[in-house]
Amino acid sequence: MKFLLGILLTAVFGLSAIPVMAVDWTTGLQGGGVVTVNPDTQRASVTRDGVTSPLWNGVHRLQDGSVMIVNHGEVVPGGEVVPGKPVDNPYYHLQAPEETDWEGALIAGYSPCEQLTHHVCGLHNECATAKACNPSRQLLAMEQDERAKEAVSSRMTYTSGQCINAKKDVEYFSACRPGK
Repeated sequence: MKFLLGILLTAVFGLSAIPVMAVDWTTGLQGGGVVTVNPDTQRASVTRDGVTSPLWNGVHRLQDGSVMIVNHGEVVPGGEVVPGKPVDNPYYHLQAPEETDWEGALIAGYSPCEQLTHHVCGLHNECATAKACNPSRQLLAMEQDERAKEAVSSRMTYTSGQCINAKKDVEYFSACRPGK
């Protein structure tokens, strides 16, 4: 009966009473596999070699160079990460940094990812349970790994640029405020 009513409403008024199902969002995962996000549940899964499994909590680098954050099994929703730049990913992620912003720059003092981790987790780990602390630590590990592979380890890496972008997102990567 509902189906016939839907057809009647569509024919007479141009209205559709048939529910429109949201389409899963998919993208490639750097290093292999395809990430799929269910828009109703925000749950992400990864398919590799025909095997699908949940995407674990943390920071995941996508094929386009951006990163996606999964927290408590759900992709953190997002929007415009860089003002004025359209985002092709409806979920939170850090856009790939503009090369001119960081390429070849020397690191003086703390690296951008060390700064982000101190900003979010606290200089002495006072905010270790903050939601963005673990993702910032994973970004730091990625940056350190990239720097270790370079001939000159005192230069900014690709992930350094992503940490610079992350620090601009004060909602998700909020400053550590112990006791609050």
